[in-house]
Amino acid sequence: MQLKSTHVLMFGALCALSTGAFAQSSVTLYGIVDTGIEYVSHANAKGDSVFRMPSVTGEFPSRWGLRGNEDLGGGYSAVFTLESGFNVRDGSSGQGGRLFGRQAFVGMKSPYGTLAFGRQYTMTYLAVQGADIIGPDIYGMGSLDAYVPNARADNSITYLGSYKGFTLGAGYSFGRDAAGTGNSPGQGTCTGSVPGHATECRDWSAMLKYDSQYFGAAASYEEQRGGATAAANFFDGIAPTPLINAADKDARTQLSAYAQYAGAKIGAGWIGRRVVTQSPTVPNIRSDLFFLGASYMVTPAFLLDGEVFRIINSDHNTRATMGTLRTTYLLSKRSSVYAQAAYLANSAKARYSVSGGGGGTTPGAGMGQTGVMVGIKHMF
Repeated sequence: MQLKSTHVLMFGALCALSTGAFAQSSVTLYGIVDTGIEYVSHANAKGDSVFRMPSVTGEFPSRWGLRGNEDLGGGYSAVFTLESGFNVRDGSSGQGGRLFGRQAFVGMKSPYGTLAFGRQYTMTYLAVQGADIIGPDIYGMGSLDAYVPNARADNSITYLGSYKGFTLGAGYSFGRDAAGTGNSPGQGTCTGSVPGHATECRDWSAMLKYDSQYFGAAASYEEQRGGATAAANFFDGIAPTPLINAADKDARTQLSAYAQYAGAKIGAGWIGRRVVTQSPTVPNIRSDLFFLGASYMVTPAFLLDGEVFRIINSDHNTRATMGTLRTTYLLSKRSSVYAQAAYLANSAKARYSVSGGGGGTTPGAGMGQTGVMVGIKHMF
C-alpha cells in the first residue's frame, strides 16, 4: 500500500512538472488574407487598361505562419518563426513557390538580444518600417524599388538588441538565394556558399534605430555581392545590370524618421542605391528614392493615409513621381475593407509601373499610370 502511494505521489509530481513545462511554451498560428479588384491604366506599351485580381498584394501581402516561444528560464527563451506567403486569387505559393518563403528561422532570445538563424528579413526592411506610412501596399515603395518590401536573405544570421528605445540590428548571409528561385524580384539567382569563393552571393546589413512614444528615426546599410547569375534591376524598364563577379556590389543606404501624436503620423526618408561592378564594359549606376507620407485616424474605425514617392536615376536618365491615397474602414479588430488610388508619372525614358500586384502592367516609355483598387482584408 505504501509503494502504491509513493507511485501515486511521484506520478502526480511528474504531471505537475510536465504541466508547468508545457505552460511555459507557446505556438501561435497567425496570418493575413487580403485581396480585391484592381484597375490599371496604360498597362502595356499600347496604352491598354486592365481590370484584374492582383496576385501579390493589396494593403498587405497574404501570408500564414507559426510563431513559437519556449521559456528556458533566467530571461532566456527559444524562438522560431515559419511564415508562408500565398496568392489568394489562385492559391499558389509566393516567393518562387517556397513553402516558407517569407520567413523560416530558429533562434535564442535573451536579455542581451535575439540571435537567429535561417531565412530572414534584412535590416533594410526592418529599418524603413517606422517611417514608410503605406508599407508593402500594392501602390507603395515596391512599385519603384521592389526589393525593399521583399528584403530577405537565405542562410542568414541576425542579431537584434534593444535598450531604452534604441535597437541595434545586424545580419550576414552566406548565400542569399540558396533555393535558386529568385529570392527577390529583379535579382536573378545567387546561391552562394561556393568553395573557393568566400564572398560570392554574400549579403550583410546593419541598422540603428530609435523609437519613442512621439517620434523615431532609423539608419541602415545593406550590401549584396554578385554571383554567376545575379543581377541588379532598377525596375525602370532598362535591362538589369549583370553582377557576375563576387566583387560586384549592390548597396542601399537608408535614412528615415517619423513623428506621431493623437492619431496622426508623418514619416519621411531616403534610400540611396549604388551598384558598382568590376567590368569595364558595365557602368556603375545609382538611384535615389525619397518618400513622404502621413496618416490620420479620422474615427476609431476609419483611417486615412497617403504617401508621395520620387525616384531619380541619372545614369539611366529615368525618373518617376508617384502619389498614393488610401482609406481603410475597420469592420472589426480583424476585418477591414479599403479603397485606394495612385498615379505615377514617368519621365520620357522611364517605364516604372504603378502596381506592385504581380507584374504584367509595364507601360510604354514616358506613359503615366493610374491604379485603383478596392479590397477586403482579414487578419487572424
